Amino acid sequence: MMTKLFAGIAVIALAGCSVLPTSMQETKKATAQIEPTAGNTARGTIVFTQEADKVLVDATLVGLTPGQHAFHIHEKGDCSAPDATSAGGHFNPDSKPHGDPFGTAHHAGDMPMLNVDAAGKAKLYFEMKAATLQPGDNSIVGKAVVIHQKADDFSAQPAGNAGARVGCGVIVAN
Repeated sequence: MMTKLFAGIAVIALAGCSVLPTSMQETKKATAQIEPTAGNTARGTIVFTQEADKVLVDATLVGLTPGQHAFHIHEKGDCSAPDATSAGGHFNPDSKPHGDPFGTAHHAGDMPMLNVDAAGKAKLYFEMKAATLQPGDNSIVGKAVVIHQKADDFSAQPAGNAGARVGCGVIVAN
């Protein structure tokens, strides 16, 4: 009788150690490899890390013109068009107006400005609170990150008057 009890406990313990299907696992990290659109040279890597109720974003980019550039998460994970228009509009699951990501009302895909140095390099680290890597309406996994030609004015609707798309990459869970 005791042997059967211990065998049953062992089976239950081992079942608790089994691996969940990928679709049910929590995504802790995701990455977007930015590639240039036609006629541009923007490249880089953006790493997204889920930490509690926020996503930490670590962006390293090269091949941009010096100055400020907008970058946003777009609704479709498709960078196939030469100008990246296949990525669609800004990711906006809550139907909010476009705005400053540190303000009260903004798209879930609105992000701070990239400040590009004289060598064409940009490095930015920040937190997103309107997005997640977990399954659900606000998940950014499978969406695209688009780098724009100009600065974002954070007011023009729906996209901040940020100009052409110079780089694009799809966010993939690691």
